[in-house]
Amino acid sequence: MIIVTTRQMQQMDKNTIESFGIPGRVLMENAGRGAIEMLSDHFDLEGARVAVVAGRGNNGGDGFVIGRYLMEMGVSVSFFLLSTRDRVQGDAGANMDLVLELLAEHALSQFIEIPDKDALEAVTEILLDHDLFVDAIFGTGLNSDVRGIYRDVIELINNSGKAVFSVDIPSGINADTGAVCGVAIQADATATFAFAKAGHILHPGNFHTGDLEVVDIGIPGHIAKAQSPHIFLPEPHDIAGLIPARAFNAHKGSFGHLLVLAGSPGKTGAAALCANAAMRSGAGLVTLGVPEKLMPVMEPMVVEPMTTALAQTSSGGLDAAALDDIITLLADKAALALGPGMGTDSGTQELIKSILAIASVPMVIDADGLNCIAKNPDILTTVKAPVILTPHPGEMARLTGKTTADIQQNRMETARNFAEKYKVILVLKGAQTLVAYPDGAVFICPTGNPGMACGGMGDVLTGIIAAFLAQDLSPESAALAGVYVHGLCGDLLAEDHAFGFSASDMVAGIPQALTTLLS
Repeated sequence: MIIVTTRQMQQMDKNTIESFGIPGRVLMENAGRGAIEMLSDHFDLEGARVAVVAGRGNNGGDGFVIGRYLMEMGVSVSFFLLSTRDRVQGDAGANMDLVLELLAEHALSQFIEIPDKDALEAVTEILLDHDLFVDAIFGTGLNSDVRGIYRDVIELINNSGKAVFSVDIPSGINADTGAVCGVAIQADATATFAFAKAGHILHPGNFHTGDLEVVDIGIPGHIAKAQSPHIFLPEPHDIAGLIPARAFNAHKGSFGHLLVLAGSPGKTGAAALCANAAMRSGAGLVTLGVPEKLMPVMEPMVVEPMTTALAQTSSGGLDAAALDDIITLLADKAALALGPGMGTDSGTQELIKSILAIASVPMVIDADGLNCIAKNPDILTTVKAPVILTPHPGEMARLTGKTTADIQQNRMETARNFAEKYKVILVLKGAQTLVAYPDGAVFICPTGNPGMACGGMGDVLTGIIAAFLAQDLSPESAALAGVYVHGLCGDLLAEDHAFGFSASDMVAGIPQALTTLLS
């Protein structure tokens, strides 16, 4: 699914009207007509009393079109304009005038102006005496906190316990970030126009949106394409198409040999989870390189992956002295996973910097691998091979010098900017994990659930992505497919266990997730 920004949608509307010659009133009519179909499908309108709560802009105009169709269907409609009639201009004003003309023929309908708090207090009981609210207060252009009677009306609607249908986007939601602008409508369903917006998909906007449907309003394809949409919500068939079918005569050498460098005292589980997840994700061969004194501990934890002992620091992490052996190991490898549980000793940091400088295979860097380069992320500009970074918000904060709160407030912009600046693929983990490409494209992962909020999940993700790299998926495809499959695996586990499943359960569940996806 293509997702657009507010600016892109505004430009599409403008170009359709001015360059292609479709009048704005036609687009508004198409929007209202499409929305009424969704409204009729989602709500029982027989005998219902519907309140259309409209602002004075084009969102209100869409609401007037919807209300007009409802009146023609014989539904009792009350229009509540949060302004005065004289302030409604343009296409919205024209559709308001049509509503006013029709009122004489529809005794059960009424039009009430609410320009201020006194007017709102006078009609509050009338406003609340409805079965369904059509929210047409604000459109997608809102970028400041909701105040005054708008805030009061939104709170009244939310507290009414009645059904709510939003036009284009729930009023009060920032269409680009999903943030609540002080207060926002809690909709049961939303009809949006032409394309979904990021605010419908990103939390908490997704919570406020309810059921979402996209209404075709007649934007020509070439005009939409000219805006170069760069935000996407992948669907199952998109991901399944990234994973190639296996030839009948395939063998283990057909699916790549992955090298995993991971582990330190107290963090052996991270190394095992990553390597085992890679095997479960279809890598033909996996070699796990760990500090030499951990070998007796690691070997029972990884049955299918091979293990190799490497030089270690005085505190037990991988040391720069291991570089020559690692170069030899990399000679026949298809991909590299670097970082889970490695620690951040000075020798480990030196080793990671050296690997980044010489490695020629695509790699995934996670966890302590990220922490080791956080003080000098510019080293990423010198890497020869494709790089996928998989930080959680805390690690992202260290990479960018920001706070975790800063990262979480604008995850999409943070991920995109970093990927573009350093020419890497950036996987920003968390609820709705984001995958950002160096060309500015961002994918919002629709899979995953709160049951996955426990230790080790990131190590599993690294293993999945790295396995896809080893199987010769492009770095972009490996990152996107890995994130999706990881979340799908969690979703399948959550069907039987709301939470309490572990990262080891995830490893065991990867084949079922792949089966579900590919079938």
